[in-house]
Parts: sequence; structure tokens; C-alpha cells
Amino acid sequence: MRQIVLDTETTGLEVSEGHRIIEIGCVELLHRQPTGRHLHLYVNPGRAIDAGAQEVHGITAEFLADKPPFAQVVEEFLAFVADADEIIIHNAPFDTGFLDEELKLLNRPDFASHTGAVVDSLALAKSHYPGKRNSLDALCERLEVNNTHRTLHGALLDARLLAEVYVRLTRGQESLMMDGPQDTNAAAHVVQDYRGISLPVLQASEAESTAHAAMLDVIDKASNGKTLWRTQAAPDIAPDPA
Repeated sequence: MRQIVLDTETTGLEVSEGHRIIEIGCVELLHRQPTGRHLHLYVNPGRAIDAGAQEVHGITAEFLADKPPFAQVVEEFLAFVADADEIIIHNAPFDTGFLDEELKLLNRPDFASHTGAVVDSLALAKSHYPGKRNSLDALCERLEVNNTHRTLHGALLDARLLAEVYVRLTRGQESLMMDGPQDTNAAAHVVQDYRGISLPVLQASEAESTAHAAMLDVIDKASNGKTLWRTQAAPDIAPDPA
């Protein structure tokens, strides 16, 4: 699976007020491991930067004066994310809202049409840690990701931190399925749970199915009858989205 961890910096908080993207950072993961490939772009927004936003990321209009507009980097950006299975973004609606607007200004389809599923790591963190702070800094502290060098926000730096946070945040799910010996010949497919998270499903091998049947025979003999596994189908249980 190819995943892209993405972050942006902007001239302000509200895309509806005409604010624009000024920095894009992308980090590539392949099978949940960093590949070393990344994309880092600075963008001239053609407008002023709010003082509050500048305090957060430290990027000035003077620094961006000789940088290309989004129209000149859009092909490079879309090519990098084009074949990703998932795009991982912290507070995804914020970034995708700005990306959609930039693409709209160029008469291009919205961001979701150019790549794979978008995973909101903030929503995922809230489901893991309800009622707690789930900012990137808070998650770095909770999951023991070193962010002491993060004095200002930066798209590439934040994407790299988020990549490590995401892998640690979802490691429990991975270990449930991947810990212990696996039959490399077992068929596998991917499903999405109710949060939109992709999860691999491994089918039992022939040897495992035979061992399972033998265990059911033992249970049948001990209980003087058929087990529930053989007398009725397992019910469909809808996950609780809360």
C-alpha cells in the first residue's frame, strides 16, 4: 500500500475569505514504512499573509515573492499523489478545502478525484483518545515522537512528524493482524471499516482450516452435540460509530 502524508500552510484560516496555500509538504509511506521520497513546495499566493498565520509558520510575503504560483506547481503536486491508496492529513477538511479551492481556480476537478481515499488522522485520534487534546504536538507527546525541533509549523516537518504519529497510532490495529507467523500463501484482501481505515483481511490457509475443523470435532464430542459454529451462521454485527 502506498500512502502519502500531507500537510499545508496557508495565508490564513478561512478559505472563504480568499486565503491561499503557501506551502505543501508530502511524505511517502510504502507498506507503512517511510521510503525517503517526499515533495516540498513553496507557493506564491499573490496576496498578503495574516499576522496570526505568520506567527504560526514564520513564512513571510517577502520570502514567497520569487516562488511560483500554484498553477506552476500543480502538475508536480498531482503527479506525486496520483497513485496513492490513501492520503493521510491531520484535520483533513481544512487542507482539502484549500486544495479544492486552488484546483477550482484552475478549472480542475477537486482533490479527491485525483488520488485515493483521504484519512483524517485527527478524527482517528479522537476515536482513540476521546476527550483529550489531539493536536499534532499532543499526539507527539502521547506517542513519544520527538518534536523538540518543531518551534514553528512547517508543511514538510509536520508531514514527517504526522507520518510517525500515524504509524504509532495505528500500530495496535496492525499487530492484531500481523503479529505471529503468517502463511504467505494465504489469500488477502483489503476492506475499510466504518471510519474509512483500510484493513487487510487474511484468509485461513488449508492447514489452518483443517486444524479449526479438528478443534470443532473435539468440542462436539465434549458437548454431545454440534457447536454453534456448525449449527448457525455468525450474525452480522454493525460497528458502533460512536
